[in-house]
Amino acid sequence: MSYTALYRKFRPDNFADVKGQDHIVTTLTNQIKANRIGHAYLFCGTRGTGKTTVAKILAKAVNCQHPVNGSPCNECEMCRAIQAGTSMNVIEIDAASNNGVDNIREIREEVSYRPTEGNYKVYIIDEVHMLSTGAFNALLKTLEEPPSYVIFILATTEAHKIPITILSRCQRYDFHRISIDTIAARLEELLKAEKVEAEEKAVRYVAKAGDGSMRDALSLLDQCIAFYLGETLTYDKVLDVLGAVDNEVFSKLLRRVLAGDVTGAIRVLEDLIVGGRELGQFVADFTWYMRNLLLVKTSENPEEAIDASSENLKLLKEESEMVDAETLMRYIRIFSDLSNQIRFAAQKRVLVEIALIKLCRPAMETNLDSVLDRIRVLEKQMEERPMQQVIVQPGTQGMAKAPSEPETKEQKPEKAAPEDLQKIVAGWKAIVGQTSAVFKQMLQKAIPKYNGQTGEPVLFVEFQDFLGQTYVDNPEYKQELQEIIRSQTGKTVEIQMLVANKHQHTNLAQITVDQAIRDNIHMDVVIEEDPGELEEKE
Repeated sequence: MSYTALYRKFRPDNFADVKGQDHIVTTLTNQIKANRIGHAYLFCGTRGTGKTTVAKILAKAVNCQHPVNGSPCNECEMCRAIQAGTSMNVIEIDAASNNGVDNIREIREEVSYRPTEGNYKVYIIDEVHMLSTGAFNALLKTLEEPPSYVIFILATTEAHKIPITILSRCQRYDFHRISIDTIAARLEELLKAEKVEAEEKAVRYVAKAGDGSMRDALSLLDQCIAFYLGETLTYDKVLDVLGAVDNEVFSKLLRRVLAGDVTGAIRVLEDLIVGGRELGQFVADFTWYMRNLLLVKTSENPEEAIDASSENLKLLKEESEMVDAETLMRYIRIFSDLSNQIRFAAQKRVLVEIALIKLCRPAMETNLDSVLDRIRVLEKQMEERPMQQVIVQPGTQGMAKAPSEPETKEQKPEKAAPEDLQKIVAGWKAIVGQTSAVFKQMLQKAIPKYNGQTGEPVLFVEFQDFLGQTYVDNPEYKQELQEIIRSQTGKTVEIQMLVANKHQHTNLAQITVDQAIRDNIHMDVVIEEDPGELEEKE
């Protein structure tokens, strides 16, 4: 005899065995006991929550010859025939493959015939949202006023696709996602029946991986049992089969991300890939892990909000102190976007690596939460390196001075060497950005030079406009530039400012910095003489 999958082998055959849908079971059993059976039902909910199972139990219950508290007895001829699928009174239709008008017309013709045995003829239409518009219209009249011996049970995972005219003619029942505790308890029962030993932690992880679906959880459990047939099912074995990752790895990865260690984060990912972990499952589990951290950090009673053992909850509380809520929300947003992209991506690893780099480098994004994360990084750096004392001098924008010894013994910076001049010229844009406004405009057009042949430690600043003569004649601007260079490099440099075409220095190696900015500034400068000076000249 061929093997029967667990979700088929242990499918409930009465209302008492249906788990997690008490609100629906109670309503239906009361209707059957009071003989207040409706003519059309609509069962809505996610996959694996029991819609088709409850529909078959209801079909048996309304035709059962000896119902027990509203449930079928499963012993009479009608119950056995319906259970075996040989009864002519229960017709199951898959709307995904029978979605045309002609299929519905066949139903309309069949309902005119009374059942040969039993009380009701029950039509179970699965995935009813797949019916075409014409098919829905053909079903309307029959659904509104069917014969007294006909019951329609419509099942769907997407109720929003069903026309309102159909919805208004049915009793709607919404099937909830089944809780982890309920699924885990059911899995424990089935494992005992199958005589399979399993750790409680392993069973709970399978229940969580089912994501509210009993059928999905049973399929995953079936897969794990088959892989380790005859062995005790442990937590590590479940992780191996499902390609999942332990929380310890998530904790390690989070610490790398918070430290901004891109290389370390990529290495953790590399270890997961080499270990055969599935990237889609990793993204989902890491998102769930960060969600738990956020709940622990923001909830007053995290024990009620998170389904975790006391040991795991203690670890989550410790790790939640390492990161603020805004940063966690940013991480969750990035990985939530990634989970939508990775499903159909050909290069999944590249997408995950880019997401990890975004976590480590908040400067790559311009969102508000990214800005807050950048502030967090700066505050951390300031704590590690105390803020230097800022001394503001006339004509400057503020330069940092961090005396390592008392003020009475001031150390003089070293003089710049030729190689230092190369660094200064290379970073000329950053130096110019710290100068005062009008001076900055002139320096953006100026060209820094140094004597590359003789190696003299002198920096020449060549203004390209005759207006630069004003700054050449004023020693304060030269001093300002020297102070900015000293604050950045820690070296003193001799500066000579001159105007192009007025002074010619031979043997100078010209190095032009940020040519693009200089070329894109188009400004005609017009000098207007003061009216008072004109009168004096006259």
